[in-house]
Amino acid sequence: MGGNNVSHSKRRTKRKFDVNLFKKKFYLPSEDRWVSLTISAAGIRTINKNGLEAALKNAKEKGFVELN
Repeated sequence: MGGNNVSHSKRRTKRKFDVNLFKKKFYLPSEDRWVSLTISAAGIRTINKNGLEAALKNAKEKGFVELN
C-alpha cells in the first residue's frame, strides 16, 4: 500500500506501507514437531490466545491455510 510522509510543514513525500509479517517457529505437540510459519502480528496474538491447534483449525476452515 502506498501513501505519503507528511512533515510538520505539510510537505508530502511518497512512502510505502509494508505488511507486518514475521517468520516464527511453533511447536505442534500432537505431531511432535516444529512448524515454521510466516505470520502477522495479529496471528501471533491469536495463537497465544487460542493455542496453535485451534488457530490452525480455524484458519483451515476459513480457507487461509492448507495443511499437508
